[in-house]
This record gives sequence, structure tokens and C-alpha cells, in this order.
Amino acid sequence: MEEGFARHIRACNNVALPGDWHELWTRGQRVGWTRPRIAQVLAEGLPGAVASPYRVSVENIGAAGRVLVEARLARWRNEAFDVRAEIGGPVLGQVDRGALPALGLLAEGVHLNALVRRADGLHLWVARRAADKALDPGKLDHLVAGGMPSGLSPWACLVKEAAEEAGLAEPLVRRAVAVEPVSYTMERPEGMRRDHLHCFDLELPEDFVPRAVDGEVAGFELWPIARVVNTVRATDAFKFNVNLVLIGLFRRLGIIAA
Repeated sequence: MEEGFARHIRACNNVALPGDWHELWTRGQRVGWTRPRIAQVLAEGLPGAVASPYRVSVENIGAAGRVLVEARLARWRNEAFDVRAEIGGPVLGQVDRGALPALGLLAEGVHLNALVRRADGLHLWVARRAADKALDPGKLDHLVAGGMPSGLSPWACLVKEAAEEAGLAEPLVRRAVAVEPVSYTMERPEGMRRDHLHCFDLELPEDFVPRAVDGEVAGFELWPIARVVNTVRATDAFKFNVNLVLIGLFRRLGIIAA
């Protein structure tokens, strides 16, 4: 794979474990990774927490998230996410979304490649994130993408996000095709992002016009696929994880080699 694309994959997989990261355990399973400062705050401020070299164990993972919010080490999002040791594993608790990176917890989400076939070729709907978004404001994004809250399946989450972000009706969303997921482990200022993205391709009719229902998007544009490819190859205009999902799309379309 040429360097222009490979650099995005490296950027989203920039963590060498264990390094100085501390393991986070709950209910007998390792569920996350924290920086030393976070581990110290949990050990000192959370009843029942037990610390040992490079490891901290907590009884209530949800309470761990609240402690970090109170210490202003995480941002409260008022959206619970399930905690699992591995994708598909049993749910070990819930944590507010804002504390997921600080605790290095697995998080799931959905991304939709919204395609339109026209006489002049294949196009992709591109969204621009609102300027007031806490994460990557103003960056380019998918038409539909979002985290998967507690209790939702990938399909239910996709239907929800599609309605909220682009005004897509459920019957149209259900025509999407599930494709290869994307996973990465990435160190960012807010902590460690260990994300598993359920990816979908959907061909939309030419007359479809998206609507920014929830205000999280500043606007939409329909781009020729060549413009999308060149933007991913040469710039960092897209939100970091969107690049990985688009690289998967380019591979399926035969635009780039595996």
C-alpha cells in the first residue's frame, strides 16, 4: 500500500503496549489501559480499588468513570457505553462515553459509506463536522457515523445515527451491506482509543438529499470518488478514523491494492 494511505493506518495504531500504561481490571478481567496519573486517581479516590505495579483493579467500572469526571480528567457525555473485555464478550458494566479513552476501554461504533452512482461515475456523500464539536471540529466525516451506546446492536445504532445525522429513513438504511470492520488502538490527548467500527456500504438514489437533523454536521457535499481518494492520500482533512474506513472502501472498489 502506498505511503499516502499507510500513514493513516500507522497514525491510528501508535501505541506500543505495555509501555508505561497501567492495566485496568474489573470482575477478574482486563478491560482497559490507563496512564499512571489516572491509575493513581482511581486507587486513591475509588472505594474498593486495588493498585499494584502497573495495574489497578476496580469493583465498579461505572464508578471509575464518575471519579475521573469529578476530577476533571474526563468529560461527562451523559451516554452510557457497555464495557467488555473483548468484542462480543459479556457486558461487565457501563461507563459514560466521555471516560472511555481515559480508561482505555473498548468502544464500538458504526460508519456508513454513502455512495451514489451517477452517469459521470461513483460519488460519496461527505459531511463536515460542526465547528463546536469537542472532537475534531470542522473535519470531514462520513454521512453517518457514531458510537454505539449501551444496549444497541450495530444495526440499531446505524438506524438511529442515520436518522439523527442525515435524515435517512430506516427502510433505506436497511439496504446497507455490512462489510469488514475496522479496529485500532490509538493514543490521543484524551487517552487511549481502542475502537471497533462496524462498517457498512449503502448505495443511495441520486435524488436523495441529506438533512443535518441533530446539528452535529455543518453541511454535506457529494464528491466524486476520485476526489475522496486524493484527499485521503494527500491530506489529513478527514477525521482520523474515517480515513481507515475509506481505505477499506477503496480496497473493495479495486482502487488500491490490499
